[in-house]
Amino acid sequence: QLVESGGGLVQAGGSLRLSCAASGGSFNRYVMGWFRQAPGKQREFVAAITHSGDTTYYADSVKGRFTISRVNAENILYLQMNSLKADDTAVYYCAAATRWIVTEVAEYSYWGQGTQVTVSS
Repeated sequence: QLVESGGGLVQAGGSLRLSCAASGGSFNRYVMGWFRQAPGKQREFVAAITHSGDTTYYADSVKGRFTISRVNAENILYLQMNSLKADDTAVYYCAAATRWIVTEVAEYSYWGQGTQVTVSS
């Protein structure tokens, strides 16, 4: 089970840190990713991190502003979001996968319920 938290309303230029708490499985066996979905749009890839946390990958739209990290000992995944823009407004989801094909929604077997991030301009 994956449970996101940390979303909210923030002004443009501000920061938020999302958390994803995992339970019920071997967290350190999974590639973890963050996706987002804005109203009327498809779910899109944001960031991913390997099992150990030694490699990360970002969508071009968030590169340099967002940082994905994980603490395997605590079964937690994070997404630090800085310099937020109105275009970052979306529901953010964490997800778990077994393979490093990280941008494809279909590769992820487990999903959280999502947390809303709203950036006001």
